[in-house]
Amino acid sequence: MFRFFENLVDPYEDYPPDDRPPRDLWSFFMGYSKPFKKVFALTAFMSIVVAAVEVGLIYYMGRIVDLLDQNPEEMWARHGTELIIVALFIVFLRPIFQAIDVALVSNAILPNFGTLIRWRAHRQVLRQSVGWFENDFAGRIANRIMQTPPAAGEVVFQAFDAISFSLAYLIGAAILLTSADPRLLLPLVIWFGVYFMLSRWAIRRIGPASKAASDARSVVTGRVVDAYTNIHSVKMFAHHDREELYAKEAIEKARRTFQIEQRIYTIMDFSLVLLNGLLIVGVVGWALALWIGGEASVGTVAAAATLTLRLNSMTAWIMWALSAFFRQLGVVAEGMETIAQPITLVDAPNAKPLALTDGRIEMQALSHHYGRTSGGLNAVDLVIEPGQKVGLIGRSGAGKSTLLKLLLRFYDAEAGKIMIDGQEITEVTQDSLRRQIGMVQQDSALLHRSVLENIRYGRPDATEEEAVAAARQAEAHDFIQELQDPEGRTGYASRVGERGVKLSGGQRQRVTLARVILKDAPILLLDEATSALDSEVEAAIQKTLYGMMEGKTVIAIAHRLSTIARMDRILVLDEGQIVEDGTHDALLASGGLYAQFWARQSGGFLQIDEEEETA
Repeated sequence: MFRFFENLVDPYEDYPPDDRPPRDLWSFFMGYSKPFKKVFALTAFMSIVVAAVEVGLIYYMGRIVDLLDQNPEEMWARHGTELIIVALFIVFLRPIFQAIDVALVSNAILPNFGTLIRWRAHRQVLRQSVGWFENDFAGRIANRIMQTPPAAGEVVFQAFDAISFSLAYLIGAAILLTSADPRLLLPLVIWFGVYFMLSRWAIRRIGPASKAASDARSVVTGRVVDAYTNIHSVKMFAHHDREELYAKEAIEKARRTFQIEQRIYTIMDFSLVLLNGLLIVGVVGWALALWIGGEASVGTVAAAATLTLRLNSMTAWIMWALSAFFRQLGVVAEGMETIAQPITLVDAPNAKPLALTDGRIEMQALSHHYGRTSGGLNAVDLVIEPGQKVGLIGRSGAGKSTLLKLLLRFYDAEAGKIMIDGQEITEVTQDSLRRQIGMVQQDSALLHRSVLENIRYGRPDATEEEAVAAARQAEAHDFIQELQDPEGRTGYASRVGERGVKLSGGQRQRVTLARVILKDAPILLLDEATSALDSEVEAAIQKTLYGMMEGKTVIAIAHRLSTIARMDRILVLDEGQIVEDGTHDALLASGGLYAQFWARQSGGFLQIDEEEETA
């Protein structure tokens, strides 16, 4: 039975990705709810059925009270069959209706609806550009991805478990009182009007208060994760107190916003007790007055009393359900600030895979300043012929990393264009572009997975033997065999920790190199590829790097000029422009910037006084 309900909806079914997802709450929910339309309709119907059964039971209890006002033998003779049928209904059919209602909500909707939102939200966020991620905390993004699905599930749960049930119950109660005596409906109508105004007052305040509290909690998460992620810096600079105060500021704001939210609940609870007291006195008192006047039966009084007591117990639940409903809507609204952001860096309509034949790279009037007036690149014209090895140097902030990021299309250039084998990179699919480019970065972060998984990330279909061969080329095999993680996994199966923190900088660099060696892409980008290596290991890996470069188009950034002296060409970038272009010997002979850098080297490093490059 469980599997039947659990499989009514597939949370992973195919759907067309939306580059411009809806930004309003209702459209957001409607979009994610499409696979659940039939299940939602059936669940709403079952909520009405269950509510009708509950009201019917109250009505029948009143009828039993009236039936007792006669001789027992005569009553049984006249109504025995009726009582048996009702008893069988209560014992057998009522639980079935209830079970179907609960199974639809708890087994068909809640597990699948939250999973669908989490899956699609994660897919949506993964499609965002590198620049989008650089403008937010990873912790806050992850927090919103994780807290939005359960909040959305709670919204749906309350919609069916409380709201639809309570509305059906209230309508049934009105019908029951009207059938007993239309005048009994008046206190209920008055009570409902005041109850509606109280609910409206609470709801209008709970939504914004809940969103403010959710925002504040996300800030706490972002600051705490930021400290944990950069724990080495925190420890190195002995800034425990500073980080505590930084977190305390956000924690205190979260406390204040939560206090404001809770004040609404306190006012709501007090008002509800007072209002329900008036309901009980109004309906039961009126029913008693009618009985005293001989206009109502004892069963009517009993049914009215039972109904109002039931409403009394339900109203607090309904109000809290409504509060939870709108509070969780506030959480969803806060999550939408991340999930529903448009994808700005997208493939062009009808984009085709990159057809790489030779590896010729051409840049025309390429400019990018990250939305600022300075920094980045400024009208760069460059042609790199197939198989050519190009070294790229310049002061920090000159635009070297920007050039590589634009080539990978991590950003769209603000002006100009880049072509590979005559194809503009904005006209081909991003995935096909990046599959043809291998890159070793200065920041050699790894995934918190096994060493083997990290190496095979370069080519997931590679065999273990091919991955080990790549590790040998990268001078990584020996140290990998000696690894052991806290869970007892060894060698290639050992986990490297978040961003590879369990490995030294040089070890991470070599695993990264192995990954790129395994990928074997025809275009190779090296951004300080040997910066974390000691001289002995670097000397060995330099041979590997030059072996990797054979037959590839290469762009290599280096501050250690000796690592690029053998390149076919060396480009010198300054203030976003190429100011020198030539071989090592030709540039030395020209006496320009490259010659100055070479003369000022200390141990083969370029002396840099400029501020660090931001991109």
